[in-house]
Amino acid sequence: MTRKVLMITGAGRGIGAATARLAAARGYDLLLTWRGNEAAAQASAATCEAAGAAVELVRADAADEVEMLAAFAALDARFGRIDGLVANAGITGPMCRLMDSSLADWDAVFRLNVLGLYLALREAAKRMSTARGGQGGAIVALSSRAAELGSPGEFIHYAASKGAVDSITIGFAKEVAAEGIRVNAVSPGLIDTEIHATAGAPDRVQRFGPMIPMGRGGTAEEVAETILFLLSDAASYITGARLPVGGGR
Repeated sequence: MTRKVLMITGAGRGIGAATARLAAARGYDLLLTWRGNEAAAQASAATCEAAGAAVELVRADAADEVEMLAAFAALDARFGRIDGLVANAGITGPMCRLMDSSLADWDAVFRLNVLGLYLALREAAKRMSTARGGQGGAIVALSSRAAELGSPGEFIHYAASKGAVDSITIGFAKEVAAEGIRVNAVSPGLIDTEIHATAGAPDRVQRFGPMIPMGRGGTAEEVAETILFLLSDAASYITGARLPVGGGR
């Protein structure tokens, strides 16, 4: 059987890399994008290839239209199809109170988390839509529990961007439901990845994990399992959902 083709943005580290590994193990071929850490991206791709996946690794800023169009062109050239998209690329921005944040902070976060999502959705759906000759597909966007919790004192800019992700997920799911495309989001809570260190709080999971109802932070692999479920036929009647992966928080 032909292996399904999955595109994952921001697949070099964290949740993106964990999702790529799990997808490779479950029979997907992969187009993986990365931006900042080439060594991590190469390692992620090598692990996926060792699991039997064909992998196309593309350096692309998810918020740059030219680079994303090039990534999709690489997808077309290598695989000629797309069955799934995981729009994972994103940043938190610096940890600070709203009054101490800058317009540049907000612009960077919204540009990647919101406009980057838009670009990926637009290009993937053009290829998936049965109204445009595609075979349908499934899309999973990365939201956050911060969208509902607000992240006061730390990441209101990030929380606001993920609120936009939720709105886009709901609206776009309704737009393309009749065209064979399902669109859902996962909303991770406190997950043990490098994103906390990048934001300036490397011990955040250790500090706040005991306050979670389940008593710990989550893992990237646990989020990846949820993403793969939403991509799968087991979720065939689910669209427009925002599934929390937050240990009860």
